[in-house]
Amino acid sequence: MSKTIFEKSQREQHAYSLPADEEEFQRFLPPQNLLRKVPLPLPEVSEIDLTRHFSELAHKNVGIDNVFYPLGSCTMKLNPRVNEWAAGLPGFVRTHPLAPEETIQGNLQLIHELLEILCYLCGMTAGTLLSNAGAQGEFVGIRMIASYHKKRGEGGRKEILIPDNAHGTNPATAAMAGYTIITIRSNKHGDLDLEDLKNHLSDRTAGLMLTNPNTLGLFSSHILEIAKLVHESGGLLYYDGANLNPLLNIVRPGDMGFDVMHINLHKTFSTPHGGGGPGSGPVLCNDKLKEFLPVPKVELVNGSYKLVWDEVGSIGRIASFHGNFGIYLRAYLYAKLHGNFGLRKIAEASVVNANYLKKKISGLFTVPFSQHCLHEFVIQADNYIDRGIRAMDIAKRLLDYGVYAPTVYFPLIIKECMLIEPTESESLATLDRFVDIMHKIVEEIQTHPELVKTAPHTKPVTRLDEVLAAKRPILKHLTLNL
Repeated sequence: MSKTIFEKSQREQHAYSLPADEEEFQRFLPPQNLLRKVPLPLPEVSEIDLTRHFSELAHKNVGIDNVFYPLGSCTMKLNPRVNEWAAGLPGFVRTHPLAPEETIQGNLQLIHELLEILCYLCGMTAGTLLSNAGAQGEFVGIRMIASYHKKRGEGGRKEILIPDNAHGTNPATAAMAGYTIITIRSNKHGDLDLEDLKNHLSDRTAGLMLTNPNTLGLFSSHILEIAKLVHESGGLLYYDGANLNPLLNIVRPGDMGFDVMHINLHKTFSTPHGGGGPGSGPVLCNDKLKEFLPVPKVELVNGSYKLVWDEVGSIGRIASFHGNFGIYLRAYLYAKLHGNFGLRKIAEASVVNANYLKKKISGLFTVPFSQHCLHEFVIQADNYIDRGIRAMDIAKRLLDYGVYAPTVYFPLIIKECMLIEPTESESLATLDRFVDIMHKIVEEIQTHPELVKTAPHTKPVTRLDEVLAAKRPILKHLTLNL
């Protein structure tokens, strides 16, 4: 017999109450022929114990609400509570996705206006909100590029060029779309190597996927030349919008020469991030590609908002219904409340915060690129390898000080890399506290390296085999054979 083990289960404890009267109780039971012969092995927990259990789990959870979260390339910024309030308004929450167009004019108007805002900020002419995540947005954009070349009779363009410091989703997206990935190396300044780019451009090039600023936190000073080279070869430019936050109302991807892009709403427009979703990755494009956008499209026709399905060149449907509407709503309100001036201040503050931190901790670690960064920067935590301390050890020790670790070992081209992004949300006091903690950890490395090497010491679990955990996660309770 197999018995499931539940740590908090106690016999005959319940988190519900049923009528004591037998006759009344029977009304709650399904027909006898539908009842199980053997009871399910479920935990037996009282309501107060159940409440305390989930409250305890909530306190153990680490997130932007309770700790500084400088997770490079992920922009873990404040999610304003007013956005959550608006997303919970009954009129929005109770809208059925199959409701007739005339009954959801407010929802369709919001979709239409948010796209107008995003297109203005990014220098594009059309777009869609349908993608359920940035990664899906990438896939949509690359499929649009494929449709563009196919229509022009250039189906032989089967190569996508991708920098060696790109986000991991870029090569994955290109491969899923059937392309061959060609890696373009970075130069000594952290920018795309123009000579390497020229050597790989050909009549097989479908496009270049680029993040600017790149994942090293550096803005490409050659972006206009890069765009010219790619376009002259007959290719298109795809903009990975993960690093859009420091550019808001300062420079636009469309003005740099990009043809299509996605935006991670959680990274730039403050929608919830993490936990597997829901997400949203709007796709924007210029006139070259707008006919290939997925359906349905929301258009304003004679004063009313309509869903348009019959677009001849469209790549078709890519999501159920209208995507994650509650995420659009949060992003819309964020953009409206800040306005153009406020969004620019957000971008400026993100750059100032990152450069402040970079300067303050540059004496503790190797800084591979000395020039000013934008919203994030990389350091090499290889100064202390002779003491047995690597980037992962420093990241784990940060947890003991109540700070979430930066991204480690990415980008892969930087040895013992730590990718740090403070975002505009953080105060000077928070940044200074992070600097003090880094100094303390370096002191510990000098005096007591084993303390750092075995961190964390204050968390429910310590060191895990993270590779094994990713490949073979345990998603259920263990069972004992009795």
